[in-house]
Amino acid sequence: MWEKLGKAIIKYRFVLLILLTAITALFAYWGSKAELGYEFTRAIPTDHPVNIAYQEFKKKYGQDGNLMVVGVQTDQFFTEKVFNPYVSLQNNLKKIPGVIDIIAIPGAVNLVKDSVSEKLQARKIFTTTPLNQAQIDEGAAGFLNLPFYKGLLYNPESKAYLMGLTMDPEIINSKKRDATINEVTAQIANFEKATNVEVKLSGLPYIRTVLATRIANEMRYFLTASILLSAVILLLFFRSVSSMLLSLGVVIIGVLFCLGTIHILGYKITLLTALIPPLIVVIGIPNCIYFLNKYHTSWKKQSHVGDGVPVQQKKRNAIVDMVSRMGVVTLFCNLAAAIGFAVFALTKSAILKEFGAVAGINIMLLFFISLVLIPIVLYFLPPPKEKHTKYLNNQRLNRWLDRLEKWSLAHRKLIYIVTVIVVVIAAAGTFRLQSNAYMVDDVPKTDKIYTDLKFFEKNFKGVMPLEIVIDTKKKFGVTRNFKNLVKIDSFTQYLSSRPEIARPLSLVEGLKFAKQAFYDGDSTNYSMPSEFDLPGLAQYLNMKTSSPGDSSGSDDSFTKLVSRFMDSAKQEARLSVNMADVGTHALPGLLAGIEKRANEIFPKDQYNVSLTGSSIAFLEGGRFIINGLKESIFWAFLLIALCMLYLFKSFRILLCSLIPNIIPLVITAGIMGWAGVPLKPSTVLIFSVALGIAIDITIRFLVNYKQELTYHDNDVQSTVIQTIHSTGISIIYTSMVLIAGFVIFCFSGFGGTEALGWLTSITLITATVTNLILLPALLISFSKKKDKK
Repeated sequence: MWEKLGKAIIKYRFVLLILLTAITALFAYWGSKAELGYEFTRAIPTDHPVNIAYQEFKKKYGQDGNLMVVGVQTDQFFTEKVFNPYVSLQNNLKKIPGVIDIIAIPGAVNLVKDSVSEKLQARKIFTTTPLNQAQIDEGAAGFLNLPFYKGLLYNPESKAYLMGLTMDPEIINSKKRDATINEVTAQIANFEKATNVEVKLSGLPYIRTVLATRIANEMRYFLTASILLSAVILLLFFRSVSSMLLSLGVVIIGVLFCLGTIHILGYKITLLTALIPPLIVVIGIPNCIYFLNKYHTSWKKQSHVGDGVPVQQKKRNAIVDMVSRMGVVTLFCNLAAAIGFAVFALTKSAILKEFGAVAGINIMLLFFISLVLIPIVLYFLPPPKEKHTKYLNNQRLNRWLDRLEKWSLAHRKLIYIVTVIVVVIAAAGTFRLQSNAYMVDDVPKTDKIYTDLKFFEKNFKGVMPLEIVIDTKKKFGVTRNFKNLVKIDSFTQYLSSRPEIARPLSLVEGLKFAKQAFYDGDSTNYSMPSEFDLPGLAQYLNMKTSSPGDSSGSDDSFTKLVSRFMDSAKQEARLSVNMADVGTHALPGLLAGIEKRANEIFPKDQYNVSLTGSSIAFLEGGRFIINGLKESIFWAFLLIALCMLYLFKSFRILLCSLIPNIIPLVITAGIMGWAGVPLKPSTVLIFSVALGIAIDITIRFLVNYKQELTYHDNDVQSTVIQTIHSTGISIIYTSMVLIAGFVIFCFSGFGGTEALGWLTSITLITATVTNLILLPALLISFSKKKDKK
């Protein structure tokens, strides 16, 4: 079959080449339209209870993860030099498309009791701009007398001040967000230049935008680096520019197919899918090496054929032999690698489905690209010269292969003992593995994104949103039941006492502010109104704003702020909380404590208390991805085992093939445990990637072993020796390309991608060693047991 296929490819070479060129052009066009995306909540299935609750919350109260925060720390904030530029900064930021609203000190309001109208008026504290120092001092005195803003807009102990920008969800989830964030940062840069005060930036819109931009930049960097590195290695191996360009042509076409696939499937480039183009390069180059290696080997045999055979016929025979011998091997190697990735599509997580589908499809497309392009181009190229095949007789590598042969034949017991010891040590390390991920987990601790986030955690206890909804199960149950308000206040005080949680915003904070105003602004009265206070306070609670022409410069920001914390039926009360990025390991315990306290204050038979928001979605998303990856590894292992069983039709060879690939995974898990590398979406990915690629070495070794067995009268020991020497060089070369390709990821700015680089490289090194030392030893040992029987 494969021989006929090789002849057909040569026969219809022009048709196939034109067809491949047209399809590549089409995919390149589609690939140019691929867009960036960075939405973490897509990790959860749409029908998951957490996602359903989160979507219902957003319908009622709006997007929760759309707050961008701007922070400064200075003891000169209330001076003309800093405050007036800060006012200008707020005004300029308001004008930026995509900024819906801003809450900041210059726009802060005070509630003033109007005894004549018996209403509370919301008036701006800082009315005119620019302000002289006397006006700033007067306004600052009034502002600092309002406990409502303490911990929300300023930290009196650290002299830190916060400005909150509510961003338009439609803008921050589209291409337009880059322009919006760039304009925000430009205005902030102007403020820094004018005041010489450093500004801190954080919040999910900002973090997502910056990370998405970095993903795009890294994808281009790694893609370019992997191609250049592959080019250098190929040139060193084959000493042939044409072989190098042919190999690069295969992988570049594969990358174009990959980007086109992302677009036509309606996906976006995420932190995961951005890894696929460099992976295509890394996986595609071994295809080329094995094809070219077999072609060069076949050509050397053909070159010894009588002179009466034309050179073109010899070359044709070598190409057909290459396809017939390597076609099935490369098919199953790519199939195994594709399975290692495609099993992610079996999970319910959207981003894993996308990664699995795109990677699995394009690894198989890579096989067809290699199968069509390499034989056709080789047919048009002149036959290889002596220098191009010189690597086949690399004396240094042959000496190493001789050592491998001796170890496999004479030191099998030592190999098994060392293997067991290493596996036991690694297995002990696996028990130290912990699952933990952070919102900005993959960012270095020296990165400004990380340091700015820690600034807000230190001074304002964090910016990660957590939403708590208390359902009283009765219409007007929030406003017409004083006991419910007291319970909400008690729950709020509990939340405020937690070191990881900032003071929650809720209706009761508005009531405390109103009580202070009712008692003529005395800050000692900033407390929950008593049951006796409410009747007198009730008529003042319909807050009135002065007319636009009023010199008081009133504003309704406070009214809008308070109205966000109840539903229209006044049955549900919302508590909006900002919290620290505590990580998925600590977050469940924190949430469990909150739920326990909530159930004590709000009995389940009378109330429904639900926790939701981006932080919950992030936690569940991380869990979902990790569990999905664990399941996918199981399915990948099972499906690959079935493929191996079908290919070799021998349980003995199946067992021999699986052991050398299980051990590298155990060793990698052990290294992660001993090195303290946590399990998270980006690091769990290592196991499926490594399994899918490492099995490639095993398949190539065993297929060659099976093909050679008949030529050696089924003598296992002689066949193993021949296989070590015939495939060892190409396996070592291929492993070097794979390892070098993954080492590039070690230079990533994302911790998870960096870990993917060095851990996968270690796995591949281990897999190369086990397949060239342990696998031959197992084949010999198992054959002897069989002979004894």
